[in-house]
Formats: sequence, C-alpha cells, structure tokens
Amino acid sequence: MKRRDFLTRSALVGASGSFLGGGAPAIARASEESPNSKVRFACIGVGGKGDSDTNDAGRHGEIVALCDIDEKTLDKMGAKYPNAKKYVDYRKMLEEQGDKIDAVTVSTPDHSHAPAAVMAMRLGKHAFVQKPLTWSIEEARLLRTLAAEKKLCTQMGNQGTAENGLREGADLLRGGAIGRVKEIHVWTNRPVWPQGIAGFKNYPGIPNHVNWYEFLGPAHDRPYHDGYHPFNWRGWLDFGTGALGDMACHTINVAAKGLDLFDPLGAEIVDTSGIVDNQTYPTWSIIKTYFGEREGRAPLSLTWYDGGNNLPNEKRAYKALLNGEDPTGSGLLIVGEKGSFFSKNDYGAEYTLLPRDQYGKDYKKPEPHYTKSPGHFKEFVEAIQSNDPKKAHSNFDYAGRLTETVLLGVVALKVGSRIEWDAEAMKVKNHPDADQFIRRDYRKGFSIHA
Repeated sequence: MKRRDFLTRSALVGASGSFLGGGAPAIARASEESPNSKVRFACIGVGGKGDSDTNDAGRHGEIVALCDIDEKTLDKMGAKYPNAKKYVDYRKMLEEQGDKIDAVTVSTPDHSHAPAAVMAMRLGKHAFVQKPLTWSIEEARLLRTLAAEKKLCTQMGNQGTAENGLREGADLLRGGAIGRVKEIHVWTNRPVWPQGIAGFKNYPGIPNHVNWYEFLGPAHDRPYHDGYHPFNWRGWLDFGTGALGDMACHTINVAAKGLDLFDPLGAEIVDTSGIVDNQTYPTWSIIKTYFGEREGRAPLSLTWYDGGNNLPNEKRAYKALLNGEDPTGSGLLIVGEKGSFFSKNDYGAEYTLLPRDQYGKDYKKPEPHYTKSPGHFKEFVEAIQSNDPKKAHSNFDYAGRLTETVLLGVVALKVGSRIEWDAEAMKVKNHPDADQFIRRDYRKGFSIHA
C-alpha cells in the first residue's frame, strides 16, 4: 500500500473505531497504536518559531529528523527528541531520510523557505512552511504550482487563519456587513529588530557551532556577523522581507479571506525613510497596493504603514477614520460604504464594527458559513491523514496568492516607484528592471529550478 493511502486508511479506520467504544474492531485499535499510522516529520529550522513548529509536529506525529545550522539549537531540540537524526544541511537530510518521512516543517529565515520546501515537495512530501511563504514572488508561485501538481497537503504558518474570530470576520466582510469596501489601512509596531542601518564594517569569526555556508543557502556570499544570526536577519534584503513580509500575512489575512485581495493591479511607495546601503529595509514605510474588480467586488486600495514609533505621526492617515478608537500599536481598518471593520488583534480575530452605535446589541450578524478549526497545525495533519489538501485553510493555493500580494509591496519598495503588475505573466509592466526583485539569482547548490 502506498504510504499516503496507508495514512488515509489508518485515519478512517481510527475514526470508525471512535464510534464503537470499547468494542472497536482490533484493526481500529491496531491502526491507532501503530507508529506507522503517525505522520512522520523532518523539521528544518528548530529554533525561534521553529521551536514551536517542531513541538507541534512532535505532538501530532513522529519526528524522524531535525535540521538546524546552529548546532547549539539543534542539540537542544535533539535532547527532546533523541530518536531523531540530526543534520546541519537539509539537502543531506532529505537525501538520506526522504523515504522515511511523510512531511516537513520549514521554519528557517525567509530566504531559505522555498529552496528547502521545493526539494521536499519534489520528493512528494507534504509541507508546513512559516510565513511569509517565500522570499520572492516567483518562489510563491512555484510552491503553489507544485502543491497542485503533486496533490500535496500544505499549510503556511499564519496561525490566525485557524482563529474562529478571523473566519467569522471574513464571513462578515464577504456577506457585506460594512457594504462595498473602498479602502483598507493596516499598521504595525514592526520592526522590532534593526532596520534602516548601514552594512557592517567589522566582522567576527564564525562561531564553531554555526554552519554559515548552510545559513547563507541561496543568498550571495558574505561574512558571518551576529547582526544576521540568530534573530536580526529580517531587516536585511538578502535574508528577510522586512516588516511587511513579517507581519502582513497575519494582519491583512482577514481582509484577504473576506475580500479576495489577490492579483493586485499595482503598488506604490507613498513615503519611506528609504532602503539603506542597498542592504537593509527602511526604518519606516507607507506602501499602497491597488486592486481592481474581483468577482463583482469594488476596486479598492490597501495602505500599509510600518515603523512603529519611528513612523511620523502626521503621516498616519488612518487616524482620522477611526471614530475615536485607539490606534496605538498595530491595527487594521477596513472602510466600507456602510461602516468599518476595526481590529487591534494581529490576526483580525478580535474586531469591532464601527461606528459602535450603528452596530450595537440590536445588530444581527449574517448567518455564518465558516467551519471551525481544530487548531492550525492539527488541521494540517488531518489534511494529510484524510488526503484532503483543502482541509488546511492556509494551504499553498491560498497562502501562495496571499504571499504574492504581500511581496508586491516589497518589490515596489525595492524599485522605489509605482509599479504596474501583470499577475498572470508575473511581470512588472512599467519597469523591466524590476524583474530582479521578483526572482533571485541563486547560489550554486540551492536553486529552486530543477
């Protein structure tokens, strides 16, 4: 029996046994107890967010292999899962363990998401990949295509997608609770790491526990610095996608689900402190993305503000639209013809309809259509066990499109002016030189191209 069919059969038999109490058939009990019925994971990147992703994999399946470029981080996780084989290079791990695993988690810095996930997916492995799904638009498109071609179960790590509040909010927007939407404003307290700084001039030696070549992966060669690893890589163009890439897959998610914010027409930089040394993202930015009609929905604009307290107060256009609500920290405001949807929750899961007196206790919400989630990671595992990719709501068909929307703003930031986007052709129409920001030139051995 093929491994994928076996997992599905085990899940179905186990489910049938759960309705039969103590009289469950022996085959049901055996399938529940058999270690072969568990989803077998290889975890790539096990520190930071990778710590919780790895532990989620351990709770819902069996961890066969662990990989991290930092041997201290690797050994710490290895002590928790002593039966898992340890690696510092995911390529070697997948070559050696490919026939022993069903799925991977990828929780590395952004620039390595796609090279690791693509290699695993080409081997037929299901994939859970942290947000943003990829470093570039081309990579997001490829992961989406691969998932469809190979019928793989996938999930991006924007865990707010599993929040019932987010799903309810998306339902309200889709149902027209605030009328036709004209504009969206999203602001964040990010970055909480250094951005808008010059490149380093002095470089220490590589620590013995850090495998720097493997950290660089597809990025161009540069000396090691602790200003890149382990935490501050997000602010660097080669490794991260800045504040926009870090948070927008969370903060615009409810709007994307409710209003189909895909395949934008273009994006522009309203204002920014500017990229520094062609190496680090700006201290603050205001980026506007434009959407045309989408299955009868009105055209709209989405304005993104990052920089936290560094963003000049007078440039926060959303403040005048808040009906007196507190805008500090992070927030989302969706402005419709009838009212507004306001949230200070990064996922949009906790929200208020404005003005408050219009949507008071007498307001009746539209009938809900969303399905409740058993949990973001468990949803992914259940998708694998039932061989139903759509069971995971942030699967790569959805997450790939969301990531493309987010990363178009990053492209505009790098181009430095308004760009007009042809989503189908994956091309900037008015700036041929923008192609270098849609895809990347991979270092040998780490390319996503077959």
